[in-house]
Amino acid sequence: MHVTSSFFLLCMKHDMRIKVFLVFENYIRVRAGGRHSRSGPSRLVGTDCSESIESGEVFVDCQDRRLTSIPSSKIWSKEPKHLLLARNRIKILRDGVFAGFEGLKSLDLQQNQISVVEDGAFEGLTKLTTLLLQHNTLGTLSEEALIPMPNLRYLRLYDNPWICLCPMDSLIRTLQVPSNRNLGNHARCAEPVRLKDRKLKQVDAELLCQESDSTSPQGDQTDPIDTLNPSPIRTKPDATTSCHTYLFPQPRLDCSNRGLTEVPAGIPEDIVHMDLSHNSIIHLRARDFQGARSLRTLNLSNNNMGHIDTASLSGLLHLRELDLSDNSLHFVQYGVLEDLYFLSNLKLGGNPWVCDYSIHYMVYWLRLHPGVKHSGLLCRSPPEYTGESVEQYVHSYNRECPKDRQRSQTDPELWNTPLELQAELEEEEVEPSHLRAPQKYQIIRLS
Repeated sequence: MHVTSSFFLLCMKHDMRIKVFLVFENYIRVRAGGRHSRSGPSRLVGTDCSESIESGEVFVDCQDRRLTSIPSSKIWSKEPKHLLLARNRIKILRDGVFAGFEGLKSLDLQQNQISVVEDGAFEGLTKLTTLLLQHNTLGTLSEEALIPMPNLRYLRLYDNPWICLCPMDSLIRTLQVPSNRNLGNHARCAEPVRLKDRKLKQVDAELLCQESDSTSPQGDQTDPIDTLNPSPIRTKPDATTSCHTYLFPQPRLDCSNRGLTEVPAGIPEDIVHMDLSHNSIIHLRARDFQGARSLRTLNLSNNNMGHIDTASLSGLLHLRELDLSDNSLHFVQYGVLEDLYFLSNLKLGGNPWVCDYSIHYMVYWLRLHPGVKHSGLLCRSPPEYTGESVEQYVHSYNRECPKDRQRSQTDPELWNTPLELQAELEEEEVEPSHLRAPQKYQIIRLS
């Protein structure tokens, strides 16, 4: 009887703990609600991750949470389709660690400290199409780890210290299959020295298992790999390997604070947002963004940039936001902005704009595009115009008839001009002659 009573009391206590936990969990969920995404509400879940709906699919954002392990799949209100775990402290992916995530389409594990991926780590992820493992500490990975993902179409492995020896044989052969053209692009060997910086897709898999002999002095002298395939000279940094790429909810390339002195080459065509701020890009050159046709936002702030070539922004027909703030621009030369048909926001503050005749193009372009919201266009020099808006300067410039446009009253061209017409000409704000094109035909803008 005593044992039965004790057991009953123990069950009562256990049941009470469960009720308290459920009440507390419900309290946290209620307190955590409030933030909304474009397609549905976003809420915090048990691991402080945010859960949102984009285009009808559940995104779970666990980025920057200092996580050391994969959160449980049982804490989500709905089955997630996209799991974002970037910038955490995950070191090892054990077998079956993604059990319960069978519906995942994309998995972002970049910028962790992952050094080991066991062969069964991705077991059950049959619907996964995108796996991001770049910017980790992986030295080797077996093809066995990829077998559970038959629908994998996009795999990023670059910026890992790959040791290109025999254990990498199966993975490298898989990456080199022609149909796997989007698997492992840009990933390079870190060791051995002969293969350093060689792309995994270009390594001769037949020679990998022979590298064990390369540690001997004889091997160093006789190995022909380096003489047959010298590393190519790269004149510009590569956008994919120099920057951090995020695919969800929209493709974004983060190149900020990377020590860049020029715009990197090979910007993917599908990138929608690009951040190049806080670098040292002092000169924007023609065709720097060639091929980046999908760009909607471009941040070039804080680069000490002093010059922008006329064709540097050509082709960015869909760009909506451009940030040129906090640079060293004195003016923007004629033609730079001509391809920006859909621009709606232009940030110009923090530049030493010089209010002379060179600044007029910017003002006339903005007048022709009244839908563009702009800020920060203030004169820095000469001293008499410091702090004045550039628009006011240009307006006063045209009304006051400056010296370089003054005509003498003895000018024969004015002798037969009615005074009324002269007055009208003085009040009219005429576009500078070097900005006017011959009126051979009329351009009609459709927007």
